[in-house]
Amino acid sequence: MQAEIDRRRLLIGLPAAMAGLTLVSDPPQAQEAGGSSTLVAYFSRSGNTRVIALHVRRIRQAALFEIEPAIPFPEDYEQTVAQARRDIDEGHLPELAQTVEDISRYDTIYLGLPIWGMTAPSVVRAFLRAHDLSGKILHPFITHGGYGLGDSMDIIRTFAPRADVQPPFSMEADQERKTMEQVRGWLSA
Repeated sequence: MQAEIDRRRLLIGLPAAMAGLTLVSDPPQAQEAGGSSTLVAYFSRSGNTRVIALHVRRIRQAALFEIEPAIPFPEDYEQTVAQARRDIDEGHLPELAQTVEDISRYDTIYLGLPIWGMTAPSVVRAFLRAHDLSGKILHPFITHGGYGLGDSMDIIRTFAPRADVQPPFSMEADQERKTMEQVRGWLSA
């Protein structure tokens, strides 16, 4: 049984390993990279932000932490959009599945997030609220669907007021939205 599980993990992980990526299969505890004082913390729904996070982790030889809500967002894209809007409108911060065990070990944090409704997702706000980033150098990297950063940088500065927030890296990554539009068009034809 264990041999079959190990074989399955190897087959699943092989393509990613060949691409130079590391799969995160354990709970989102910060995975160490040689005692690094750098952490890559990210939230990703569709995988766009995750790709950047894994690349930054490899280049910076950083620890990795995936930000996840205790209760996952719906699988359905439109349900997730509706929930995200409600969370923002109501100021709701979801409970996190886990927090970084000892955030004080890290001097530099790369924070990855997508833009949801022209702002930072509630789960990223919850992450920032749950961790004292005073004196940390914070490098945001942000994916968006073509509408830009919205108020995300103001949100980051508000929720991490004593961090040294650096200019963000941002990238348009609207694959999921375009896919939904194309499928709708195809189905309505």
